[in-house]
Amino acid sequence: MIHQYKLGGYNIVLDVCSGALHVVDDISYDVIELFEQKDKDELLSFLCQKYPAADPAEIEECYAQVVALKDVGKLFTQDTYEPMAGELKARTSGVVKALCLHIAHTCNLNCSYCFASQGKYHGERAVMSFEIGKRALDFLVENSGSRHNLEVDFFGGEPLMNFQVVKDLVAYARSIEKEKGKNFRFTLTTNGVLVDDDVIDFANRECSNVVLSLDGRKEIHDRFRVDFAGNGSWEKIVPKFQKFVEARGGKNYYMRGTFTHANPDFLEDIKTMLDLGFTELSMEPVVCAEDDPSRLTEEDLPIVLDQYEKLAELMIQRDKEGKPFTFYHYMIDLKGGPCIYKRISGCGSGTEYMAVTPWGDLYPCHQFVGEEKFLLGNIFDGVKNTAIQEDFASCNVYAREECRNCWARLYCSGGCAANAYHATGSVRGVYKYGCELFKKRIECALMVAIHRELGE
Repeated sequence: MIHQYKLGGYNIVLDVCSGALHVVDDISYDVIELFEQKDKDELLSFLCQKYPAADPAEIEECYAQVVALKDVGKLFTQDTYEPMAGELKARTSGVVKALCLHIAHTCNLNCSYCFASQGKYHGERAVMSFEIGKRALDFLVENSGSRHNLEVDFFGGEPLMNFQVVKDLVAYARSIEKEKGKNFRFTLTTNGVLVDDDVIDFANRECSNVVLSLDGRKEIHDRFRVDFAGNGSWEKIVPKFQKFVEARGGKNYYMRGTFTHANPDFLEDIKTMLDLGFTELSMEPVVCAEDDPSRLTEEDLPIVLDQYEKLAELMIQRDKEGKPFTFYHYMIDLKGGPCIYKRISGCGSGTEYMAVTPWGDLYPCHQFVGEEKFLLGNIFDGVKNTAIQEDFASCNVYAREECRNCWARLYCSGGCAANAYHATGSVRGVYKYGCELFKKRIECALMVAIHRELGE
């Protein structure tokens, strides 16, 4: 399967199943596009008419080069991966490598677009006790098999509203690492309101990554990210985030924003983040109910797609100026990346990754918390709802008919199960709006990677 497109002055050809990426001239681009539609003589005749100034011998040489690339498995490669689709999850069945600890089901902000119902997850406000958190870490160790590196995300609500328990849990984890033969890597996600020197010192010492919530422009951020009195938080958190990032040496953090119907022109928010000195950036499309006024609409789609292209152009421009920055969704490795098993098996939610509520219940991921049909079990008794877990284990790119012939399937791995469920009612469904955004991001990411690889 071939995916071809023109972007940023490049003619780009992706051989989907081998992952080979080609940058070609106009004639070669047309040869590849028509290669399987016309026989050789018909195709060469057509191209000689289309390019009358070109030497027919050069056109025939282009054709020969395409044939050679096909012969070595770098063009028109067949998909032979389907028999492997369930292998990774079968091999790692019962092994948990990461937990999202819901340290606080409460928040000090009242963001209207919050998928977690302002941190309550459609339930009562609560905070996790040290005892529950300790048991969660023990559960992770007990169910991690031979894995050495374990991931723990401190999540909310706002986890800093229960910061002492965060610190105590990290101390406990460090105390058992050597004995258990494990290495804990922690991530902290915060809205910044409670960030102070103690938080900065702790996170920079103990957290391999921090995620800092900022929606970009002050007027956009303060429209949504308000306290319970309706006051915006931009002025309060930005100086704290700047101090936080500076103390981290500008590394191992993400400034994470959300864009909505109010700002489909989200590139302006990214520019604001850059102006503030932040260079590790992520802007995520909002996930909310169909009747939510923040929901992205069909009218927003062409605007958003154009913004992704302009973002790629900005990244290239900043590269040339010696001021590069990272955009999470454009991080792509042309020479490596995830193994084929990971690419086809999809997200590990519900199998190798789970979310833990303040009282110890287990859910497939943070976006399913509060959806009682997805309750897997708890940290004391383990997974009891094996039917749901098996449903998640069977999710892969071949479990969704719409994915089978999609050129981006080995990059998205079937997409987000939570988005699929909330859009279609099934974890095996397809969130079509999200697919359009994802495909554009991959096209742009490949173009930026090509520019950087060629050193132009």
